[in-house]
Amino acid sequence: MNRFPSICLFILLSSLVCVFGCAPKSSGPEAKKSDAVKEKGKKEPVAKKKEKAGATMSQEEIVFDPRNPPAGFTVCHRNHCHRAGGGVASYNQVMKEIGATKIIGVPKKAPMPKAPADVAAPPADAQKTASGLASKVLKAGDGKAKPGPTSVVSVHYTGWTTDGKAFDSSVARGRPATFPLNRVIPGWTEGVQLMTVGEERRFWIPENLAYAGRSGAPAGMLVFDVELLEIRQ
Repeated sequence: MNRFPSICLFILLSSLVCVFGCAPKSSGPEAKKSDAVKEKGKKEPVAKKKEKAGATMSQEEIVFDPRNPPAGFTVCHRNHCHRAGGGVASYNQVMKEIGATKIIGVPKKAPMPKAPADVAAPPADAQKTASGLASKVLKAGDGKAKPGPTSVVSVHYTGWTTDGKAFDSSVARGRPATFPLNRVIPGWTEGVQLMTVGEERRFWIPENLAYAGRSGAPAGMLVFDVELLEIRQ
């Protein structure tokens, strides 16, 4: 029997197995596309999803609107808020306390307040001290401690001459004034010591207790509306 045909058939089959079985795996575009499809089908880990959600929440902005006082405050006006338990805080202080990064609803700089009807002279029901200082309570305060002659206080105020011209106003600026009482005109040093926190009072200050003819300063009797916001020390 001739063995050559059998040997040739064996070699032929071996060659075919090598061609189809030993071929290298494809690394071309089609293989990359297949891998991408598989990768796309994988689900994102839960931990990463939570991390993304937390990042979104941390970016939420806290906004302070004085027209809607935050918890712990009653009324916000004139660039400060009244605390529910007494005392005040500036808008900047409130924003820091609540973690706000933005403020809305603040009116633009206000015009000078109009002069009161009794600006020309103190009315008959005004209180007078031995020095000649006259005053009238417009709104009662908390009735507690009063500042001393060297106390540092925060106030809102407007000043007029007796002909009704406003010459200075923290209300128009939208920012309270803070100062020690021994560094202001004598009428203020004496008058603010009559007040308690939260009180508003109108003062008629004679010229000798005001600027006493100082050059460039308002002359004559001066009228001030003062709101005592805080006794700092």
